[in-house]
Formats: sequence, structure tokens, C-alpha cells
Amino acid sequence: MGDLSCKVVVIGLGSPIMCDDAVGLKVSEAIEALGLPDVDTLQEAVGGLDIIPMVSGYRFAIIVDAIQTKDHEPGTVLIFDPESFDRTIADVPAHDVNLATAIRIGRQMDNGMMPEIIKFVAIEVEDLQTVSETMTPKVAAAVGPATNAVLHLLAEFRGPAESRRMS
Repeated sequence: MGDLSCKVVVIGLGSPIMCDDAVGLKVSEAIEALGLPDVDTLQEAVGGLDIIPMVSGYRFAIIVDAIQTKDHEPGTVLIFDPESFDRTIADVPAHDVNLATAIRIGRQMDNGMMPEIIKFVAIEVEDLQTVSETMTPKVAAAVGPATNAVLHLLAEFRGPAESRRMS
């Protein structure tokens, strides 16, 4: 383990048996296979408040998940900040909490343990309904570009950390 000041977690969310919902898991597995120093990876089938302990204690977090807006072609890779979801934050029962609301709650509870920067890499998907261990072709083809998006964010995280350490 290296310097905790640049410790990163990449969390792939989804279900391995619900067609395109597995895409976040596949991207996290691809990052894990690279064996990058100071990068932990998780593959989880959770949402809501369960995300708080997973990101707690890390300096940076990248959450990779399927998204279905129908605004983009399936396989499109999108990068968001938590603030992108501010309009979706609402007072709802805990089991209905979306990720943006969970992050806000985590920051209110113990901001010092929450990551300094959280990014979402979302892949527009076609099919979240079919029980299948195979993703649709366009979404399966997006695993590589989405993995590259995560690597790009990791490089961005490391850039400022490296320059701060030098000064």
C-alpha cells in the first residue's frame, strides 16, 4: 500500500445476471486486472446508503454504473460529478435513496471520511430487464472506452497529488 493521501476506490455497481446492468462490474474488473498501485476495486450490487462505507476513508472515488436515460445511444460513456445530480436529491425513505443523496448524507454525517472528489462513469444501456449473463453488443463494446474513462480520471487525480507532493 502506498501513501493513503492518493488512495482511490473504483466501485463497479450492477447485477451480473441482468443483461446490461453488469457493465459497471465489468469495468471495475478490467481496472482490477491492471493491478494499479493505490487503487482498490469493488464490484457490488448495492445502491443508496450502502455506498457510504464503501467510499469512506478514500481520497478519491469513481463509481461506475449503468444508466438508462434514452438520451444517448447505448454504449455512450458519460462522466458526472455528484453535483450533476443535485436536482435528483430528495427527502425519501432510506431504501429509496439514490447515490447523489447518499453522498450528500455521507458528507453531512462525517465529511472528513468522505472522498475529496467523487466521479461517476455511467454507461448508457439498452436492456436492464432481461435476465441474462450476456450484455447487448453496444454495451459490451463500451467496456473498453469506459475503462479508459476511469484511467483518465485516475490520471487526473494523480496529477494534482504528484505536484502537491513535489512542492
